[in-house]
Amino acid sequence: MAALMYLECDYPLIDSDFRNFCASHNIISVEDFLLHDLYVLVISTEQHHNSERLKEGITQVLTIINKQHQPWVDGQELLDDALQNKRFLPTGCRSIDTFLHGGLREGYLTELVGTSSSGKTQICLQAASAVAKSWGKIVYLDSGNSFSPKRVAQIVTQTSDLSAYEVDKPLQEVMNNIVCFSVFDIFTLFEVLHQLKNNLRSQKDQHIRMLIIDSISSLIAPILGGGAHGHALMVSVGFLLKRLAHEHDISILVTNHMVAGEKGTSKPALGESWRSIPHIRLLLSKDQISNISSISVLRHPHMATGDRVEFAFQ
Repeated sequence: MAALMYLECDYPLIDSDFRNFCASHNIISVEDFLLHDLYVLVISTEQHHNSERLKEGITQVLTIINKQHQPWVDGQELLDDALQNKRFLPTGCRSIDTFLHGGLREGYLTELVGTSSSGKTQICLQAASAVAKSWGKIVYLDSGNSFSPKRVAQIVTQTSDLSAYEVDKPLQEVMNNIVCFSVFDIFTLFEVLHQLKNNLRSQKDQHIRMLIIDSISSLIAPILGGGAHGHALMVSVGFLLKRLAHEHDISILVTNHMVAGEKGTSKPALGESWRSIPHIRLLLSKDQISNISSISVLRHPHMATGDRVEFAFQ
């Protein structure tokens, strides 16, 4: 990738002051930028008088990176990786799994968008229960005190063919496989994700199959009013999640709320910059009269936008 000094002609924010700041962190090229801890980099700008312009420069480099095409990879390597390492994990709802051609794909960042009463947390709990029961460990990041061990126990009991006495052992295994953290701000999220990344690299958590963040929008939305600083943190979170998913074959599920759009319509929160980050975006809706829910495709690499399935929660 290009050295930062060659980008100034097209991107004035990447001037000598910005490059000197990056050089003080051993960042000379865009590739160095990718390998650096962006969270630490953004925080370190606060020590400089021109911190806001430095943050804008960080955002500019992230935008450049985001526009880059993925490197060319041998087709057989891609096929082998997809067949051997990128499996589908259950959502806990057979109709949704069938609709998604198997469930939630490992290596993918999937975003579930919906209103506060649409059932996003219900799907998160069902997916956590199903994966923890038969596949491995779950890391569940709860930003709104919505994780309910009692509800998980109910889901496991309702979906088991065992008697009330016999279900105790598998229920205990499920609960032991779900690790829940309360996360109430973006900085705590970074700390948890970086710790998870380090654990995965050292193989301390090699059995983790899924990461759930409910909800990611409640962590990111409060910092978006801060201009370039907030935007840089949001994009950094997105890249970190996608990297965790791809490098460690984890399925990552995040939830996002809806905000008011044009002409009285609703749209997903977090804006246009976030829209391109998740591999898959699904819109969850619920008819309050019939109690029938539906999932529609907003973005998917293998499905058509607008594809839809109806189902009922158990």
